[in-house]
This record gives sequence, C-alpha cells and structure tokens, in this order.
Amino acid sequence: MTLHHVVVGVDGSLVSVRALDWAADEAARRGVELGVVYAVPDSDEAGPVLASAVTRVGARHPELPVVTKDAVGGPVRTLVRESEGADLTVVGTRGMGGITGLLFGSVSLRLAAQVHSPLLVVRGDHPCDDGRPVLLGLEGEADDDTALYAFQEAERRGVPLRVLHSWTHRHITPELPPLIPATSAGQKQLAQQARAEESVPRFSLARLSEQHPGIQVESRTVRTGPAHALLEATRDCAVVVVGAHHRIHRFGTRLGPVAHTLLHRSHCPVAVVPTAK
Repeated sequence: MTLHHVVVGVDGSLVSVRALDWAADEAARRGVELGVVYAVPDSDEAGPVLASAVTRVGARHPELPVVTKDAVGGPVRTLVRESEGADLTVVGTRGMGGITGLLFGSVSLRLAAQVHSPLLVVRGDHPCDDGRPVLLGLEGEADDDTALYAFQEAERRGVPLRVLHSWTHRHITPELPPLIPATSAGQKQLAQQARAEESVPRFSLARLSEQHPGIQVESRTVRTGPAHALLEATRDCAVVVVGAHHRIHRFGTRLGPVAHTLLHRSHCPVAVVPTAK
C-alpha cells in the first residue's frame, strides 16, 4: 500500500459494509488510498466479498484508489499487522463472522489495545457525514496525540469540536466544618486540585486551537466518572475520540476503562487513538 492509506476490515456482513462506507469516506477526506482486507480461513472465499467491496466504493467515490487483500488467519492479528503505517484502521461491530463478528468482548479490546494506528469502530447505522460535532474525551495533558487527532477530524469534517474533561477528586480526610467557610486545609487542598484539574484542557488545547483557528471548540469539565459523562455526550455527536490508555495485565496489554466502555455502549462510532504503553 502507499505511504498514506486507510485500512478497513470486511467480512461480507451488513455492518462491515457500513464500516466500508465509513472507511471510504475517511480515505476520501484525507485524499489517500483505501485498503480493503478480508481475513479468512481459506483465501478462495475472499474473492466475491472483495470484488463487491470494490464495486461499492467505486460507486460512492469513483476517483478513490482501492487495493484489496485477503489474509489467511485470525482477524485481530491480521488487522494489527495491516494497521502498521496506516492513517486509520476501520472495523464494524456485530457481524456474522470474520472481523466484525469477532468484535465482541476480549477480541474487540485486544484489537483496540494492539493496533498501531487510530482505530475507528463503527457502530450500527450511524450516518457517515451528517454535520454533527466531533467529541473528544480528554483525560489529561498526556492525551496530546488524541487531541490532535480530534482537531484534525473536526477540520476534515468542517464541524465543531466538543471537548469533555472529566475528573473525580482524590480522597481528602474529612474534618469538621470551619467557622469561616473555605479556609480549612482540606477545603483549600480540594479547591487547589479543582483549579489544577480544570486548567488541563485549557493548557493542552491552547496550542492546537492556535494551529487550527477555523475549528469552533467547546470545552467543559464535569465532576463525574469519564465513561458515564462521555456516554451521555455521544448521543448527538458524529464520532467520539479517546485515548487507548493501556493497562498492563497479567494476560497482556488491555484497554483502559473509558475506551472499554465506549466500545460496547457508545451511541456513535468510536475512534481509539494509541497512547504510550
């Protein structure tokens, strides 16, 4: 494949067709090649599915270059390998087999935790391009790559960017209420932490806002669990962008809890951006 390209996994199911449409639109927005991959036990099975995919993409984007590849083996390993060097890897959920059918439970988390490029998981029949904003779930200043991807996605789509920063304060030993409000050591500590936490989005997004002046950015901080807050916000967004935030587990690298929850329950497609392990 070319230096810049989008990869999509297909298996012939309806939801993989939706993922194919999303991937084609994303490749067209970027002006890059689309790679269509089918992981199968027997390569002879791939021909009709890949041919149908090329025909569908050609009708949707006649000028878009498309290459196909059948790979004998497991879908997770195949897509992890194909994601290396890709601008984006796209898959669907809920299929009758192959890549999309296996995107449940541990397999979906394994794929999101291992891919080398941002992973877009397409859920249901969500429209590919309907003018809704991009949502960014920001957990801290370490999310620079995630924030950059969200800005670029909003810019490609020509839509606003909503940034949601969620935090819960650490435990502070309770103490008796002071005679003068907000002057106790515990209260001062909590207020100082609140100011520090709320400043994270402003500092981390300031540089990107300057680099992308055409993007309307709406940023807010909520004092609830990040997964719950983001789930509610996905109801009216085009796509939600989060960092992978890997966790080291005795059985291998696992996905962080926010991305884990969104992959299973988000109301819109989810873009998971790799972060430092």
